[in-house]
Amino acid sequence: MKRVVSILIALFCISADWVRMPVGDDPNSSNSKIKATFIYNFTKYIDWPEKYKEGNFVIGVLGTTSFYNDLTALLSTKTVGAQKFEIKSFSSVESVSGICHILFIPAENSSVLPDVLKKMKGKSTLIITEKSGLAKQGSAINFVVDNNKQRFEMNRTNIEKYSLKVSTTLTALAIPIE
Repeated sequence: MKRVVSILIALFCISADWVRMPVGDDPNSSNSKIKATFIYNFTKYIDWPEKYKEGNFVIGVLGTTSFYNDLTALLSTKTVGAQKFEIKSFSSVESVSGICHILFIPAENSSVLPDVLKKMKGKSTLIITEKSGLAKQGSAINFVVDNNKQRFEMNRTNIEKYSLKVSTTLTALAIPIE
């Protein structure tokens, strides 16, 4: 029963109007705490292959951004199953190494998406971006602002390409991209 209540609360938080952005704020920087919460909730509704369920759950952030601090603060005491979160900051695509469950590419680094896609080929890494059009160009999830609300686009084809399974609950909340 507690699990059902937790899921309902998480869904409410993802889709509720309280995530509306204040008018005039930069959508890609002022809501990094909301994006961090989204990413945490994504981990509950996406399933990684068995070999990714050992060790720490690694979330990489490409480049220097305040988002790294917000993500670290939110996830420092949380887990995915038995896995502790480990947040890594990567200065370049070349520095991304080891198992990385999620790789977040901030808008200012979105030009490296083609290089990231080549580097992650054959790995089960969920690639998350935050610039319009990137879900069509290869990312699995892309943050967008729609009617002053933080939302996300999802490209299921890109998710499945990396051997990840996404729940229908998360799919229903996303803006679908083909």
